[in-house]
This record gives sequence, C-alpha cells and structure tokens, in this order.
Amino acid sequence: MAKRFGLIGLKVGHSFSKAYFDEKFFREGLMDYRYELYPMPEVGALKKLLQENPEIVGLNVTIPYKEQVMPLLNEIDADAASIGAVNVIQVRGDKLKGFNTDSIAFFETLQHWKDKLVGQCALILGTGGSSKAVQKALEKMNIPYQSVSRGNDKAKFKYEDLKSDPSVLQNHRLIINTTPLGMSPDTNSFPDIPYDQLGEDHLIYDLIYNPARTQFLQKAEMRGCAIKNGLEMLHIQAEKSWEIWNA
Repeated sequence: MAKRFGLIGLKVGHSFSKAYFDEKFFREGLMDYRYELYPMPEVGALKKLLQENPEIVGLNVTIPYKEQVMPLLNEIDADAASIGAVNVIQVRGDKLKGFNTDSIAFFETLQHWKDKLVGQCALILGTGGSSKAVQKALEKMNIPYQSVSRGNDKAKFKYEDLKSDPSVLQNHRLIINTTPLGMSPDTNSFPDIPYDQLGEDHLIYDLIYNPARTQFLQKAEMRGCAIKNGLEMLHIQAEKSWEIWNA
C-alpha cells in the first residue's frame, strides 16, 4: 500500500530529508513509499494538506512551525510537551500526535564532546523550537546554559551584550546556533557574535547542515575552535522519526 511522508515548513528547499528517505526507501525496497517537501505559507495549511493527501502517515516539521503546530495536534508526547516543540507528527487517520526527536538526536551527537564539556557552560543562539530541544538535551547532561536573542525577553543575553562584555564568551565554551542564519540559500548570513573572542577552547555547533560549513562554522574554525554541523543530528532524528511513524 502506498504511503507518503514529508517535511512541512515555511521554506523546505534546503532540506536533505527527501534525499535521505528516498535513499532509505530504495535501499529497503519500499517502492510504494514517498517522501515529499511541503512548503507552507502558514501553519494552518496543514489541515488542507492532509485532506488533499490522505496517504500521508508521517511528517517532519521545520522552521518556523515547531511550536506553532502544537495547537493543531490531537495529542502530544510527554517529552515533546515538556520541550515545548514538535518536529515529528504521526498521522493515524484524522488523529495527529506530535513528538520531538531533535532533542535526543542532539544529545546523542553531543556525546562526541562529552569529555571536553565537563565543567563547561553553553550559549544557545536563538529561542525558537530548535533551541528548546537543545535546552532539554543540555539539562539531561547537566550542562548550564544561557540563551541569546535579537531582543525578546526569552533570552538572558542580546547579541550586543556579547560584544560589550567579553566575559560572556569566556564563560560559555560551548556555543550552539539554533537560528536559520547561514542556511541555504542565504549562505552569506551568520550570527552577529564577536568571533575575535573565540579560541581553541571553544566548541562550536551549528544545527544547520546545508551548507556543511556555514559562515558561522568557518569563522569559528579560523579561530581554532572545534566545529560540528547538524548532519549527524539530521540522520539520527530521521531514523527516530521512522520508528515513530511505524510504531
């Protein structure tokens, strides 16, 4: 029986998810399975999408709908509810259940730096749904963190605080970008932090994976930082999404 899966978001052309699942379906002989990209101008378009495509049984959710989609769901997994963001939707007829695989995927990829993170504090750039997943993972690892934003009151720091107070970056050696800055096709953008304050002791993680080396990562690498992009995280969360859709 034909089954369809996909990714919803405001812009989805940057995503490697379709290529990942197309390869998976081919490798596993699932010839009637399809994974599509569904750009949506607003999150309310989800209802129409599902009405017009009754074969959809699972969806991933990307920026900026990981929080906005939650009121549209019939049920939310306890972990996703505690995080406050959903990136996976299980579709069972007209019943929609939300999950979050971003947090556990980030947690697992961060284990590569586990020894380096002892006694360190983290700085999270951004306050959206991806930021919430990162926060949950850091709490699980007992890593203290603070958030940075362009000006809303969800974050302790604004970007200008990082420039005026060098102690912020000195005291936060793990820096995670959860914003879309630098993501294809806008590859020339990057978070506005004082890169000259970064050094070899900093661990720089960008959740973006397209391009593989964003301006954020390139600038950090030039300062001698250890860097990591979000491709491994994508693969892990994709496989966990697959488990949820087939549960």
